[in-house]
Amino acid sequence: MTKKKTPDDAEGLEIDIEADASEETEKKSEKHEKREKHEKKQEKETAEEEELNSRYLRLAADFQNYKRRVEKEKGDIYAYANEKIVVDLLDVIDNFERALEHSKDNNESFAEGMNMIFKQFKGVLEKSGVEEMNAVGEQFDPNVHHAVLTENSVEYKSGEVTQVLQKGYILNKKVIRPAMVKVAE
Repeated sequence: MTKKKTPDDAEGLEIDIEADASEETEKKSEKHEKREKHEKKQEKETAEEEELNSRYLRLAADFQNYKRRVEKEKGDIYAYANEKIVVDLLDVIDNFERALEHSKDNNESFAEGMNMIFKQFKGVLEKSGVEEMNAVGEQFDPNVHHAVLTENSVEYKSGEVTQVLQKGYILNKKVIRPAMVKVAE
C-alpha cells in the first residue's frame, strides 16, 4: 500500500517541523535558564562567602582589641593595687614628720631613732613606686595641687605655689594625693 501525499499531509509535515523547532528552542531556553540560575547561585554564594570573610576579619580585629584592653587593665590593676594602703600610710608619714619637727628640741636620741624609722619607711614607699611631689615655686596645677589659701607674695609670681601645707604624692606616675598648697595672688 502506498500512500499518496495530500496537501493535508504536507501541512502535517510542516507542523511536525515547527514542533521540533519549538521543542529545540524550549530546550535551549531551559538550558539558558539553568545556566542563569547556576550563575545567580554562584554569585549569591560568592557574596555570602565575602560577607562571612569580612565578618570573620572584623571579629578577629575586635578580639585583638579586647586582648590589648584586658592586658592594659591588668597592668593598671597590678600598678595601682597598693594604692589604698599607700594612701593610708601617707598619713603616718605626715605624723612622723610633725613628731620629728617637735622632737628636735627635746631629746636627740629620740630624734635620731625617729629619723632612722622615717628613712626606712620612706625607702619602702619609694620601692613601691611612691614619689613625693615638689610644689614650691611651681605654677599652680589643679591636677596635682589643692589650693587652700592665697597670699600676696613679692618672692613668687601670681599663680605660683608659695608654701606646701601637706605634701602630695605620686604612685607610678599617677597622682594619689594632691599637694595642699598656698598660692600667690
